[in-house]
Amino acid sequence: MQQSLGPGFVESDTFAFERRLIEQGRTVVAGVDEAGRGPLAGPVVAACVILPGDCDFAIFRDSKTLSPPARQRLHAELTRIGAQIGVGIVSPAEIDQLNILQASLLAMKHAMEALPVCPDFLLVDGKFPVPVSVAQQPLIKGDSRSASIAAASIVAKVTRDQLMEEYHHKFPCYNFRQHKGYPTAAHRQAIIEHGPCPIHRRSFKGVRDFVGTSE
Repeated sequence: MQQSLGPGFVESDTFAFERRLIEQGRTVVAGVDEAGRGPLAGPVVAACVILPGDCDFAIFRDSKTLSPPARQRLHAELTRIGAQIGVGIVSPAEIDQLNILQASLLAMKHAMEALPVCPDFLLVDGKFPVPVSVAQQPLIKGDSRSASIAAASIVAKVTRDQLMEEYHHKFPCYNFRQHKGYPTAAHRQAIIEHGPCPIHRRSFKGVRDFVGTSE
């Protein structure tokens, strides 16, 4: 269920969407974003975050603009200030079955459902609504326009990077620690030399041509 914030709405700051919704009577506004649409390996991870209304929202920015240490600090800050956080993870096998767009939306749905409270409005990064019966507004480049979405992008990225670090120890020949599953030249070469491992996305170009070479 999508909702427009109205033609007179002006984005004056990165908490403008949340503030406007609260003024309209919404009490629990959450931002949702995902990490890991582009990699050749690993899950897609989504996070849903409800920021406390009195927090310093300006410190939360699009995770892609932050260094790994800065993301880690802000992830810890979200816990410190008592932000409500839900995380959703969709496996490589599910990605192959659904396609990456539907898998990303499913991860967002799981993230919202993992929150300790149910929001009454979702701000969603991207063009597509999440398949839940909650009022929502998709925002293109939402991670740079909404502090709640930016916070969600940080949680999703940190969580996924941690998972890929764990996979690095399980499948060291692919060096997931370095590229996190993204299609770098070194990662592509590792697939050529070793074939795909169990966390590779077999429907993705750059992987599917080598399915069966290592198993």
